Amino acid sequence: MQGPTGVYGSIRGFLLNELWRVDLEQLSSVQRWAYKSIRFLFVLVREVSQGQLTLRAMSLVYTTLLSMVPLLAVSFSVLKAFGVHNQIEPLLYNLVAPLGEQGHEIVLNLLDFVENMKVGVLGSVGLALLLYTVVSLIQKVEVSFNYVWRAKSSRPISRRFSDYLSVIMVGPVLVFSAMGLTASMMNSGIVQAVLNIEPFGSLLVLLSRLIPLLLVILAFTFAYVFVPNTRVSFGSAFVGGVVGGTLWQASGLVFAEFAAGSTKYAAIYSGFAILIMFMIWLYVSWLILLIGAQVAFYHQYPERIRLSDQRVALSGRFREQLTLLVIFQIARAFVSKAPPMTVDALSDALQAPPDRVGEAVELLASRDLLVETSSEPPEYLVARDPATVTITQLLRAIRSPNEEQAVMERRVVSTAAVDELLTGIDEAVTAQLGERTLRDCVAPDA
Repeated sequence: MQGPTGVYGSIRGFLLNELWRVDLEQLSSVQRWAYKSIRFLFVLVREVSQGQLTLRAMSLVYTTLLSMVPLLAVSFSVLKAFGVHNQIEPLLYNLVAPLGEQGHEIVLNLLDFVENMKVGVLGSVGLALLLYTVVSLIQKVEVSFNYVWRAKSSRPISRRFSDYLSVIMVGPVLVFSAMGLTASMMNSGIVQAVLNIEPFGSLLVLLSRLIPLLLVILAFTFAYVFVPNTRVSFGSAFVGGVVGGTLWQASGLVFAEFAAGSTKYAAIYSGFAILIMFMIWLYVSWLILLIGAQVAFYHQYPERIRLSDQRVALSGRFREQLTLLVIFQIARAFVSKAPPMTVDALSDALQAPPDRVGEAVELLASRDLLVETSSEPPEYLVARDPATVTITQLLRAIRSPNEEQAVMERRVVSTAAVDELLTGIDEAVTAQLGERTLRDCVAPDA
């Protein structure tokens, strides 16, 4: 029999070698599913254990504590206009249900803060700070989601307030409308009649008990689709929502047992015990939300499920090739009067990872070769008529260093032989390409 070391060594060897070397096409459907599931769990555990998700979850806890009262105040004002503000209290109780009686105390204190907040006496500066505090929470969530989805940049400032505030204003109304509609349907005469017919009655009762879980799943799915500054398919977002929502509900049950024994911590932390328990629950909730986002990412990009999470280093030639392919695609769309292309459309057309395509787009935009539209998601156009851009100019712009690289380039001690060699390469490229333009390369008859 193998000892503990032998068992550990065998498991480690399987996870780090055999799991990734096997050819899935040679396996049966059941074995293929098992290998894919183990690979998925491996990379998911690796993402959590590396600490980035946990650090971002802790950052979101701090931001939540700062923005919770202003967020509730804005939501309360919007809901009051629709006459459904009284339903916010049961929702808050549901969110902190795992805290038990301590959760009720926290909700009452939060609602007291909201009731005592006088927006009218804040003034214009105070109101602006109030809205900024609310927007900063969603911005922090977007930054965390962008990390998960490998998105290079966040939304521009002009779009942050419009996009974020639309969610803050419309989101609560939609949530409470859905809850109200569900309650009305359950109380209707038709549904009451169906309840008396088996097995439909039992199924409806089971469905009514699952409604909180379904609402959480839909909320997670909505966050995964809307918040990241990249395209997320609804199917992948829904898979992440199912995993995240189920984990959140299950962790609530476990945390409730943990909170039940929190009276022991009151002897140590005194009045701070409630706040500490609340912060722990916030941390668990944010971490689960980020884990669900990670699940959605790997579901949408299964090719990213691999043994090493290190980015593959691109050769200089391939980086240049990918950049040329990107601007050729965008220029071809311009010449053929096709719609502008997004990073995801370029990624699909070139079969290249979106983050690598994003790097190429960012490089071209920094060289004033591309311009970004204000659409959502951003689309890209050539900055100049392709007929006025020679390939020589294009290559020179791509190869030219940025400001930081130029400083380093000036500091490096070069030799006459290397300078002469590079000059000769540039002259040879210019002589070979001549006056050939970008339009010549992407024209339909090229």
